[in-house]
Amino acid sequence: MASEGPPTVLSMGSFRRSLLGYRRAEVDAALASRDTELEARGERIVRLEGELPRIGELEVELSGLSNMVVERERENRGLRDALAAANERHDRSLASLEAVSERLDELHAQARGQATRIRMKALREAVEVSRRVQELANRVGVEQEGLSIAEPAANGNGHREIGAEELFEGLVKVEIGPLGDFSQLVGFEDAAGRIGATREISVEKFSEGRATLSMRLCEPVALLRELEQRSPLEFTVRETAGDRLILDVGAEPGAEQQAA
Repeated sequence: MASEGPPTVLSMGSFRRSLLGYRRAEVDAALASRDTELEARGERIVRLEGELPRIGELEVELSGLSNMVVERERENRGLRDALAAANERHDRSLASLEAVSERLDELHAQARGQATRIRMKALREAVEVSRRVQELANRVGVEQEGLSIAEPAANGNGHREIGAEELFEGLVKVEIGPLGDFSQLVGFEDAAGRIGATREISVEKFSEGRATLSMRLCEPVALLRELEQRSPLEFTVRETAGDRLILDVGAEPGAEQQAA
């Protein structure tokens, strides 16, 4: 075993010579120092040998800790795999929910469309019944005081009933003009967008003072009445169709519109 620290035994070259050789006192001192060093080293060796079992125990503990680390890493890997699988199931569940939600939206849209068709049919039948009653009254010549059959009956709040031709639903094109500047167009678009049934609105064309807006209505609505109440512009109706309105700003209504 290599010695620790600098050597404590003097080399022969450090002894002073006497008449018959080296001085005995120095040699004896060197030998005593050597014996002391050897004894100290022997004691250290004994102590190290006594610590060997503890070193073995530490090696066993280290091996156990290494096994624990490997086991924990295996468990962590399993947990990561389980988490990834859970995330995949979650994503599949979200996709299924989205598909169900889209299907429900389609069913709701179909139900709204069916209800709209039923209401429109009922309104058309009511208009037809009113027309036939008017024709019958004209043939018989019966007139009732305070009742004009030519006009639809008033409802509870004093407004006349809305005819089927005045209700709009779905995609409707609204042309309006002439407009003095772009701010008038923005004001009219904002007013149309505030109608409760409006789901989408955009300006498709703006040329020579006239603009064409595309509106998507989610339910039947008296569009003309709503625009008259909300629009900052005064306008008259030039033409109406099932999916189109043409409005003139600042124009005087014609004879046909006044009669209507």
